[in-house]
Amino acid sequence: MAKQLPVQVCYATGAQVFLRDLVVEEGATIAQAIALSGVLAEVPEIDLALQPVGLFGKKRALDTVLREHDRIEIYRPLVADPKDSRRRRAEKKAG
Repeated sequence: MAKQLPVQVCYATGAQVFLRDLVVEEGATIAQAIALSGVLAEVPEIDLALQPVGLFGKKRALDTVLREHDRIEIYRPLVADPKDSRRRRAEKKAG
């Protein structure tokens, strides 16, 4: 019998938060956990071909094998370019 690993799948927008604790078998991948979590059915705008995923804030491939207590995060596209945001704040302070 395969060992069972507790993991968590997270996705958030300005309007909603999806946070699901689940148990996967040892050897499961990020893609398998995401599918098992139901997030793709509940949030149909998620496109894993375009949106990166990661573990604890570090980008990882969908075929990454999970470890116990991993937190899988599905990242959204940036709303603003961070460089442009910093430039505008610096200009505002200087002006």
